[in-house]
Amino acid sequence: MTKHLDRELDSLRSDLISQFGLVEQMILNAVRALAERRADLADEVISQDAIIDANDIKFEEECLKLLALHQPVATSMRWLFTVVKVNNELERMADLACNIAERAKSIQEYPLFPVPEELDEMAAGATSMVKNALDSFIEGDVTKSRAVIATDDQVDRKNRLVIELLHEMMRENSDYIAPAVHCFSASRHLERIADLAVNISEEVIYLVLGDIVRHQHGETEVHNNENADNR
Repeated sequence: MTKHLDRELDSLRSDLISQFGLVEQMILNAVRALAERRADLADEVISQDAIIDANDIKFEEECLKLLALHQPVATSMRWLFTVVKVNNELERMADLACNIAERAKSIQEYPLFPVPEELDEMAAGATSMVKNALDSFIEGDVTKSRAVIATDDQVDRKNRLVIELLHEMMRENSDYIAPAVHCFSASRHLERIADLAVNISEEVIYLVLGDIVRHQHGETEVHNNENADNR
């Protein structure tokens, strides 16, 4: 029974890694479609969402089947619970990539609108977080997980900067209002993708160490500030 479960887990792991790769590519192509005004890439991203949705259902059903049939304990059970959560985050990432692709197609209607360079920088940061989060899951690397969590503040700051720049552009040129709103939406979607990368990283920490670290980042920061004040 244990050997059969191990084979099933290995197969599930392999399929999930393929899902990782597809979602990561969707995000990269959505960002490229936005930066390069590539409708073909945007359409490719949108068409792949059906594959992600089908896999999402398949993975969840497989995890539930393994839990029911084999009643795993300890590490195997924790791994299956983590897969269910990570799979859900991947599906949400894919949806956000599609949203960015839609915004990229809309911006094509405004060829004179300059997409802020800071949005490209933000996209680079968010996609790097996704890659490192997925690598941390595959490798069981808690150090990479913690690095992803620490990077989230940088993407949040970029998001605020992009929003400020877009507001300024809209004030200076009313013709830019519509495309700026599309960029604003893309920026928010990227910020949310970064948040989902953090969620995956938190699940990796739980998987490897058994520690639940959700909602603790702010508390840690406050604690560190209090310690600094007391020194």
